[in-house]
Amino acid sequence: MPPAQTISWSGGRWWKPPTRRRPQRPFRPSYVAANAAIFKKFGGRFVVRGGRFTTVEGQSRTRNVVIEFPDYETAIACYNSPEYQANIKVRQPHSLADLIIIEGYDGPQPS
Repeated sequence: MPPAQTISWSGGRWWKPPTRRRPQRPFRPSYVAANAAIFKKFGGRFVVRGGRFTTVEGQSRTRNVVIEFPDYETAIACYNSPEYQANIKVRQPHSLADLIIIEGYDGPQPS
């Protein structure tokens, strides 16, 4: 993920869905509103939502989002929930996404 700023996390689990929007986005208001309720139900919170970024290696998308969940299993459960699965069908005709779920690391840092 290209760094936009230094962010310190503690033991969370994240979705990191970089997206490439297609020109027309009529889906966005209803998709975003539905996601707010879904993420809240699973304890998700945005830690990165758009914002400036610099691609220093490889390729990137036009928008990056990181959503923190209480743990890895909850992040998986949110993605697989009937509510989210129904909502991604609203987005998919209008946007391409690479969505990964990553378990956080709260161990010692290299010295």
